[in-house]
Amino acid sequence: MLQLSPKRVAIVQSNYIPWKGYFDLIRAVDEFVFLDDAQFTKRDWRNRNKILTANGPMWLSIPVVTKGKYQQSIDETEIAEPWAERHWSSIRYNYAKAAHFGEMAAVVKELYDRAALEAKLSRVNYLMISGICSIIGIKTKLSWSRDYPVQGFKTDRLLSICVASGATHYLSGPAAASYLEIVRFTAAGMTVSYADYSSYPVYPQLHEPFKHDVSILDLLFNTGSAASTFMKNVDP
Repeated sequence: MLQLSPKRVAIVQSNYIPWKGYFDLIRAVDEFVFLDDAQFTKRDWRNRNKILTANGPMWLSIPVVTKGKYQQSIDETEIAEPWAERHWSSIRYNYAKAAHFGEMAAVVKELYDRAALEAKLSRVNYLMISGICSIIGIKTKLSWSRDYPVQGFKTDRLLSICVASGATHYLSGPAAASYLEIVRFTAAGMTVSYADYSSYPVYPQLHEPFKHDVSILDLLFNTGSAASTFMKNVDP
């Protein structure tokens, strides 16, 4: 019987400038699949995230077209109006005094300049995520759920992508524990584990009180090239 080489896969919807835990999930696997043929959900992380200001967390939201598009997928969701310059202005205003803003500003600004040219939310998210992966040295393969034959919902959908991608291990976000049928993965010859987002170290944050659940941009501007030392550094 042919023995498959070990391959760890994670499957998650794309988010806008996600928090550090999202990038740890990417770093811990061999292939990270954006589940962007899933339905777009309002008031979620798909098109918004938080930065930290002197007055506390502040949402940055990409305006998207939703009227009459109740069943649209994430990768079908269109951007409604120009947004990138406004977001960058808010980021610059709130992080200009951060210890490593000067080190990181140019490369992040370039991502925003490129993102401003995109018409679809999913493409913006991919551009920002892949760009940040490059900044912090993550080399995981990034792919799309539409690259694979997807069947069913929830466990069925995830399992079909894992099988098609040649996964031997599925690494899930902790929220999926409420519905994931692990026995189905076991029957297909795969193991399953859940990401651990606890016990993150505190880093020198510009604004107080300290918050973990903000965009990874906060970590980049406050710690620069040392950002990965404040993330999970266990062998995946």
